Amino acid sequence: MKVAVDLGTTATGEPAEMDLEELLSTRLLVQGNSGSGKSHLLRRLLEQSAEWVQQAIIDPEGDFVSFSERFGHVVVEADRTPAELARIARRIRQHRASVVLNLEGLDTEVQMQCAAAFLNGLFDADRHVWFPMLIAVDEAQIFAPAIAGEVGDEARRISLGAMTNLMCRGRKRGLAGIIATQRLAKLAKNVAAEASNFLMGRTFLDIDMARAADLLGLERRQAERFRDLEPGHFVALGPALSRRPVPIRIGSVETAGRSGRPVLMALPEMTPDAMADLIFTAGADEPDTLPEPPRRQPMETRDILDRLGSAGPAPLAQPEPEEPPSEEELAERARVIEAIFADLLSDPQAAFRPVPVLYQDFLVHCRLKRVGGAATDMTAFRRRLAIARAGVGEGEADEEWTRVIERSDALPEDMQGVYLMLARAARDGQPCPDDATLAKAYGSHSPSRGRFLLTYMAERGFIAAETDFRGNRVVTIAGSGWRTEPSGGKTYIPGITPRSQRRA
Repeated sequence: MKVAVDLGTTATGEPAEMDLEELLSTRLLVQGNSGSGKSHLLRRLLEQSAEWVQQAIIDPEGDFVSFSERFGHVVVEADRTPAELARIARRIRQHRASVVLNLEGLDTEVQMQCAAAFLNGLFDADRHVWFPMLIAVDEAQIFAPAIAGEVGDEARRISLGAMTNLMCRGRKRGLAGIIATQRLAKLAKNVAAEASNFLMGRTFLDIDMARAADLLGLERRQAERFRDLEPGHFVALGPALSRRPVPIRIGSVETAGRSGRPVLMALPEMTPDAMADLIFTAGADEPDTLPEPPRRQPMETRDILDRLGSAGPAPLAQPEPEEPPSEEELAERARVIEAIFADLLSDPQAAFRPVPVLYQDFLVHCRLKRVGGAATDMTAFRRRLAIARAGVGEGEADEEWTRVIERSDALPEDMQGVYLMLARAARDGQPCPDDATLAKAYGSHSPSRGRFLLTYMAERGFIAAETDFRGNRVVTIAGSGWRTEPSGGKTYIPGITPRSQRRA
């Protein structure tokens, strides 16, 4: 069935139509300087074809999220891991959902990696879901730059590869690329060359005008006509548009983006002193000063010796009481024991001291506090130490924590504390500990030991680890829904060597 998409009118007042089926086979390139009406053109084209074909919009500025209200497009926030975006993309093709991939607020390099993962997920979908689909990419020079510029070579490579697959090999998979760019000189040539339909808007630079004229088959002396085009006016050519270059004017749209043409407005009438007061005085919703976090002072060795000397001789072993201790006594003992563990771990070197030495210190602290430390043997002390290093209080060990602790029994004793530390961060939604923190919990100064521990636990199914687009690690605890926030330091995922480590 032939479907004509109404783009607007020609210079003679006739309808300017695009053959949608032909577009699915031949792809489209839109070019025009900022303010020429590229986004308006894309919005018109997508609105007119929304009821006929599945759509995916790669939106770097968040201008197309309004499609979700008017046409039912699902907004996909791109701040996810590559594996998550790929899985979402495959489900999009399976269920034929129209979506907007919102990249607003992300760095350029992260936007490139997000778009690449999403496009690759669409491209790699199973053959039985290769339904026709329009893929509109606004500001395509971001995702297929002619030169690397300020972004890394790795980000440019994967983004350019995904865009090349879309424009060169997407047709057989039902994917039709619609790319819009401010300057043809900024767009990779192997991506632009695969388009057979062109809509050229206002352009000022000679190199861009000459290239646009070449694509449309115009003479060089006719290239200056692109400089005189008004916003919303384009020259169209291609099998889905017209066999000869024809000027068209884009029609109106039903939805509106978050940004539009600037409109002048009066400045506020206010004296300089009043304006300065607004600028330099905190508002009602702003704190005047940030509270200073509390600092724990480590106990000095001489203080411990003084307290030992004033405590007198250690009491002889007391016979077991005739009656079991009350609940209040048990609760008080648990509180004191937890405080002792906190004091032990407050020493920066405690993580690197042997467990037997820490156990002797624990018994000394118990005598100072007048509690029965002997009731905690070495095995129980190891387990309690691992829980304390993970930052879990004795009262916090609920049913879920109990299952996690029981699962840690399958790990070597010296790794259990590291596993519980990861579990605590995942349960509380905190950033994943970095390699140095993991190594310290193990009792090592070497960050490589932390990477080994992560690999060991991942290979045996205790955790699952992924990397987000900023290179930060995300760890999920197997058997639970606990998942850490992305870490802020250097990361390592088993089987994947970060680019910085490869250069090293």
